Order: sequence, then C-alpha cells, then structure tokens
Amino acid sequence: MQFERLQRAGRAAFIPFVTAGDPDAETSFAILEKLPSAGADLIELGVPFSDPMADGPAIQASSQRALTAGMTVAKVLDMVRRFRKHDLATPIVLMGYYNPIHAYGTARFAKDAAQAGVDGLITVDLPPEEDTVLRTPAAAQHLDLIRLATPTTDEPRLDKILSAAGGFVYYVSVAGVTGTKTFTVEDVRNALRRVKAHTSLPCAVGFGIKTPDQAAEIARFADGAVVGSAVVMHVAAGLQSGLRRAGIVRDVTDFCAALASAVHCARL
Repeated sequence: MQFERLQRAGRAAFIPFVTAGDPDAETSFAILEKLPSAGADLIELGVPFSDPMADGPAIQASSQRALTAGMTVAKVLDMVRRFRKHDLATPIVLMGYYNPIHAYGTARFAKDAAQAGVDGLITVDLPPEEDTVLRTPAAAQHLDLIRLATPTTDEPRLDKILSAAGGFVYYVSVAGVTGTKTFTVEDVRNALRRVKAHTSLPCAVGFGIKTPDQAAEIARFADGAVVGSAVVMHVAAGLQSGLRRAGIVRDVTDFCAALASAVHCARL
C-alpha cells in the first residue's frame, strides 16, 4: 500500500486533485499522466457533476468546463484505462457525487471502475447510513470506499464514519466547501489526534491547502496533503492567459512539483 511505503520512508503523501476533462479531454489526460513524475503519490480524479455541492467556485467551474467539453463517467473511466497502460503503481481515487454513478448503474460502475484500474472512491454526498448502495458493489470489486470526517464530527458520529471506511480517512480541514477558507494548523493537528485514536487507517487532510508552505505544515503530522482548488485554478489561469495545451500542462505540473517537494521534505 502506498501509505505504508511512505510511512517507512518517513514522509507524507502528496495528493493532487484534478477534474477529469478540464479544460478538455486531451489536456486533462496530459496533466494526469504527468502527475506521478511531478511527485504525486496518489491522485484524486474528479468526476464532473453539474451540482457539486461540496465544492467551491474553482472546482465548480472546472466541472462545468469538463461537462461543456463533453466529459462523461464512461470517458472518465477511459482516462483511467489509458493511464494504466503506462502506470500501474500510482493509486487513483475517483472523487465525486452519487447521481452520475446512479445514472451509470451502481454495480456496473463499480465493476467498470475496478477493471479500469481505479483503487478507491470518495462520494461526498453519500453518508454512512446510505452508502450501502455503493459500498456493497465496491467491496465486491475490492474498491476502497473512503469516508470523510470534518471539524463538526463528534465522537459517536466519528465511530459511525470509521466503521466501514477503507483506504484512508479524508479529514476536511474546514467547515464549508472547497477552496473558500483556510485552516488553523493546531486545530487540524488536534483533530487528527482524535481521529487517529479511533482508527489505524492513514489520515489525509484536504480543503484549504493552497500553497507549498501550507502543504508542508500539514505534511509534518498528517499522512497526506490533498490540494485541489489551487491546482484547478492553474488550469483556469492558463485558459485566461491564452496558454496552449502544453503551457497549461507545464504550469499545472510545475505547481504540483513545488507542492510535492514541500510535502516530501516537510519532515526532514
């Protein structure tokens, strides 16, 4: 497992988030295939959705760009298949919402995702009380169902969340949507101590990490640092600047390389 390997190496995981199909399928794939060489230890690949309720303006806009460019669930899985032709090692987690999965067919989606080379799923609008509909077919395909804890998660709720969690725990560092607030390091550190008292799963932190310095702060005590909105904002900035595909890919991967370096050196 990737987290075990990193733990032995004494460092945290850098986990970038990119939206599949943003700003178009080929540019998105060019970014995806270069993320491991830029230092990504695990990749969160966003499945675009028209109503991403947990996401702030940056990721909402990235989803809209991807949908406008014609991205679908089937095409997201095709991207993973294509990625796996050259990279069998880097874990990929699909992050998104249940409606597109339901429309695709939940059991069919779990089977196709596993066969494509997906390692885990984060479905932010399926609470533990309702995720059996996805958890059961996902488990049958050996897909981890990754659950989220937040600053408002109390002890009884934490036990419920962790009861059938797999892969790693995603700790949401701030209350609210992605990319709109920042965090207090000591608050996140204390929260992770509480989460880790309830589980042996690795704990990665996301929401609010925007810079290499912030990523390094989190990586000193968390098992992973997730950066999403700040990454997709580089796609938007490239488009606004009139960059061609190669320029957008280079800008995004250079930013990810800086984040990865900060995460990987945080405990030295």
